[in-house]
Amino acid sequence: MSKDARPLNSLIPMVRMRARDIDEPGRVSSPLELLFDLTFVVAISSIVGQLAHAIAEDHLDTALPNYLMVFFAIWWAWLNFTWFASAYDTDDVPYRLLTMVQMGGVLVLAAGVPSAFETGDFTLITLGYFIMRIALVVQWLRAAAQDPSGRATALRYALGIAVVQSLWILRLFFTQGFPFGAQVAIFVILALCEMAVPLWAERGQMTSWHPHHVAERYSLFTIILLGESVLASSVSVQSVVSAGSSSGEFVVLAASGLALLFGLWWVYFLEPAHEGLERNRDRAFYWGYGHYVVFASLAALGAGLEVSVEAIGHHLEAPPIVVAYSIAIPVSVFLVSLWVLNRPLNGPTVIPPAVSLGGAGVVLLLPLLTGALALAGVVLGITIVIALVIALTILLRRPRATATPATPAAPA
Repeated sequence: MSKDARPLNSLIPMVRMRARDIDEPGRVSSPLELLFDLTFVVAISSIVGQLAHAIAEDHLDTALPNYLMVFFAIWWAWLNFTWFASAYDTDDVPYRLLTMVQMGGVLVLAAGVPSAFETGDFTLITLGYFIMRIALVVQWLRAAAQDPSGRATALRYALGIAVVQSLWILRLFFTQGFPFGAQVAIFVILALCEMAVPLWAERGQMTSWHPHHVAERYSLFTIILLGESVLASSVSVQSVVSAGSSSGEFVVLAASGLALLFGLWWVYFLEPAHEGLERNRDRAFYWGYGHYVVFASLAALGAGLEVSVEAIGHHLEAPPIVVAYSIAIPVSVFLVSLWVLNRPLNGPTVIPPAVSLGGAGVVLLLPLLTGALALAGVVLGITIVIALVIALTILLRRPRATATPATPAAPA
């Protein structure tokens, strides 16, 4: 811990903000960070519900781009808070209050999710995002003022975030009436500008983020996303049971869905990310940015599972094969993206490509059997594939037994 940091139970209202030690022992997520994460549960729950509705109504042409754009805002705000906290968390009164402001921004963003999906109105989402980003600018300015060694980096962060945020506001006012495709293109350009800010800000000196802390924060967000899938599925299960539509297929689907989520959790934690980040700090951007795909696929899976349960008790506009692919595609993307991200960090110790990529390919083929199998059977098949991925990875990692040389016989 840095010399200016203090215990959580201290009553000191303010301390000097200095970069924390990258080798600080026992560094874990703080209670404030855990509370901060809870606000994202609301936003993720809302976006999963909207995507599930779009899948059920079979109109993903506009819903999917909206999902990816809104999820970027959620993910990027969480990512920036996480990496800043890993380097500069003082947990004093100003830091806590600015964190509370960012939490308020998340809730405003969550309130705007329905209008973004239904009418393409991003006003509330932009306002919530603005609140979060401006609070982070203040944090970076404080770091610049109180930590001379990291002042240049902190000022570049503050300037970059402020400039790009002003562009988001301009987008809100000047793109009204633009074709949907043009609005998506402008969003992508501004998202790339957002991701360029850290690359530019840390070109001279990287912030002192803690590898074990960052890996734990990403793990916790993964669990939140899996938890949202459990929540979405349980709500659908309740509606089916209440309607008296439960059946053997329903039981198989519910059990398979739970086992699938458990299996994906197992797959994620097969890889010791903290060790790879500690050895390869220069690949942090690659790993951290790439998790957008991992996180987005897990959230989308929650929507797919919710729709699959609804399909048992209700008539849906979407054909069964579309519902099956709403589960298969996120699972396949998760497997492939996780392998792509962990390979540069951990080398040959990651899940073997034949297992990970082969499993993803089989998962993508299973929905083609929807005509011959019930939807529950397809989900069960996907779950079995994930179980095989886990089993094969564990077996292939086991050290091979070496033959023990025979003990020479004693001379007569």
